[in-house]
Amino acid sequence: MEQPVGGAEPTGAADGAAEAGGEPPETFDRPLPEGVRRKVVALVSDVFGGLTIAELPSQLRQYARFTPVRRAKFGGTAMAAALESDPLFRQRVGERFAEAQPELAAAVGSGTPPAAADPVEVAAAAYVLRPPGWVKLVTAAGEEAERAHAERADEETRRELERLREELTAAKALTRTETERLREELTAARREGEALHRKLRSALSDVKRGEAALRRAAADTEALRAEAAVTVSSAESETRRVRARLVEAESAVEAGRRASREGRSVEDMRLRLLLDTLLESAQGLRRELALPPASGRPADTVEAVEPGRMSPKDIAARALSATDPALLDQLLALPQTHLLVDGYNVTKTGYPTMPLERQRLRLLGGLSLLAAQSGAEVTCVFDGAELAAPVLLAPPRGVRVLFSKPGVTADELIRQLVRAEPSGRPVVVVSTDREVADGVAAAGARPVASALLLKRLSRS
Repeated sequence: MEQPVGGAEPTGAADGAAEAGGEPPETFDRPLPEGVRRKVVALVSDVFGGLTIAELPSQLRQYARFTPVRRAKFGGTAMAAALESDPLFRQRVGERFAEAQPELAAAVGSGTPPAAADPVEVAAAAYVLRPPGWVKLVTAAGEEAERAHAERADEETRRELERLREELTAAKALTRTETERLREELTAARREGEALHRKLRSALSDVKRGEAALRRAAADTEALRAEAAVTVSSAESETRRVRARLVEAESAVEAGRRASREGRSVEDMRLRLLLDTLLESAQGLRRELALPPASGRPADTVEAVEPGRMSPKDIAARALSATDPALLDQLLALPQTHLLVDGYNVTKTGYPTMPLERQRLRLLGGLSLLAAQSGAEVTCVFDGAELAAPVLLAPPRGVRVLFSKPGVTADELIRQLVRAEPSGRPVVVVSTDREVADGVAAAGARPVASALLLKRLSRS
C-alpha cells in the first residue's frame, strides 16, 4: 500500500491503532456542521472518479458515471453514509485526497493545520483522514467555520441594517413631500366635490323629470304594442288560414293532374296493347286462312267449285290433348301472348327436393330459353311472404321476376296481373292450383297445368 504524503497516516490507521492498543476509536458525537458536510461530500465526489467500480461500495456504483456536480447533488447522502460506515472506502478516499492535496493532508495528519487554511477544508480533511485527535480538529474547525459564518452574517446584517436605515430616511422624506402634495390635492378635490355635488343635485332633478316622462312614454308604447300584437295576431291567423287553403288547393290540383296523367297513361297503354293484339291476330288469321290481299273480285260472283276446305272432322283431328307440350307452343304462338308462371307451384311439382334457390335458378333458366324461342312476354311469380330478407337475384333475359309483398300471396299477385291485362289479350297462366286456375279462367285467361310447362322445358 502507498504511504500517505507528508507523513500522514492512512485513512483508518488511527482507528486501527486505537483498536490494537485497546482504546476505542474516536467518534464524532454530534452532527457535522452543514458547511463541513457539503465540503466532505464535494471532496468525496471529486476523488470518486479515480476509483474503479470494484473499489466502490455497492450502494455508490450507480453514481460512477455521473459528473462530480451531479454526483454530489444526487448521491451526497449515500456517499456521506458510506464514508462513515465503510473504513476501507474511507481509506481509499483518504489516499486519493492525500495524492491530490499532499500539503494539507500532511498538516492535518501532524495535527497542526496551517493557520491560513480554510477551517471548513481542514475539518473536511480531518473527517476523511481520521488522524489522532481528528474529532477535536473537526470540532474546532466546525466552531471556527460557524464563528466565521456568524461574523459574516453579522456583517451582512449590519450592512443590511444600514441600507434599511438609509432607505427609511429617504422614505420619510418622500412621505413628507407626498403628504404635502396629497393635502393640496385633497383640498382641491373637496372644492371640486362640492361643485360636483351641486351639479349632481341639479342632474338628479332632471333625471326625476326624465324618468316621469319615460314612464309615460313607456305606458303609451306598451298600449301601442298590445294593440299591434292583437292586429299582428289576427293577420297571422288569417294568413295561416289562407296558406292552408292554398296548400289544400295546390294538393288537390296536383292530385287531379297526377290522377289524370296516370289514368290516361294506363288507359292508353291498355288500348295500345289491345290494338297491337287485334292487329297481330288479324294478320295471323289472314296467314292461317290464306286470305287473298283483295277483299273481292268480279270473278268471285261466278258460281264454281271452290277448293276443298277443312271439315269439322279435320279440325277435331288437329286438336291437341291437355298434356301435349305442343299445346303450349300453339298458345305462345298467338299474337302478344303473356305467359304467367306460378313459380313455386311449378318447381315443387318438378323438383321439390332441391333448395329453393336452386329451384328458382333452374326454372328461370328454362323460361329464358322459352321466351327467346317463342318471343312471348314471360312473367314468373314467387311467393315472397315468408322471406326474411330481399332475394338477391339477377333476372334472366326476357323473363320478368316478381315476389309478392308481405301479406300478399303469389296466387293473389297472379290474379292482379291477369286483371291488369286488357280484355282480348291472350294470357296463359301455368299453375296446378285449382283455385288459381278457376279464378284466372273467369277473368279471361287460359290456365294450363304445371306438368305441361315442365314437359315443354325438358324438351328444350
